Amino acid sequence: MIYAVRALKHLLGAGHRVDVVASKAVKIVWQAEAGIVMPADPKQQARFWRDQAGVPSAGLLTCHAAGNVGATIASGSYRTQGMVIMPCSMSTVGKLAAGLSGDLLERAADVQLKERRRLVIVPRETPFSLIHLRNLTTLAEAGAQIVPAIPAWYHQPQTIEDLVDFVVARALDSFGLDCVPLRRWQGNG
Repeated sequence: MIYAVRALKHLLGAGHRVDVVASKAVKIVWQAEAGIVMPADPKQQARFWRDQAGVPSAGLLTCHAAGNVGATIASGSYRTQGMVIMPCSMSTVGKLAAGLSGDLLERAADVQLKERRRLVIVPRETPFSLIHLRNLTTLAEAGAQIVPAIPAWYHQPQTIEDLVDFVVARALDSFGLDCVPLRRWQGNG
């Protein structure tokens, strides 16, 4: 969950508009990983995410209920730069690869693919099974970009946040967004 929180911190801090859908599983994982209960109400979720990210007012944050398949982001006529699913479970990967969209998260991702907009998947499981790899390949062939949560070391990270921010920056690079302070590779000469 630290990936999602850090992405929101940098996006909102840079003044971007962000729509968030938390899957049903996110609430369970958040409680297991951080011992924190995420509110069910989207308006309360917005305050929750802002508090977690430490960004009380910058940017525009809209949270959507996972079951609200009539939300703005469920339509191709709602203009976006794309979507990042960070982190993305292999369950969601499998559903997206099969063209299934049973909730708003899956529908919004499906919209990105059908509209040929950027869809970035940051898978959360390891190791990958052959089924996982095939599903990720199917999504890549459909136009998604796969950005595994694999940090680099050349930027000389000093904290966990530095490692996480590297992955967040690489995912946001896919959208041409440079809002994560990151020491980039300078080459050898």
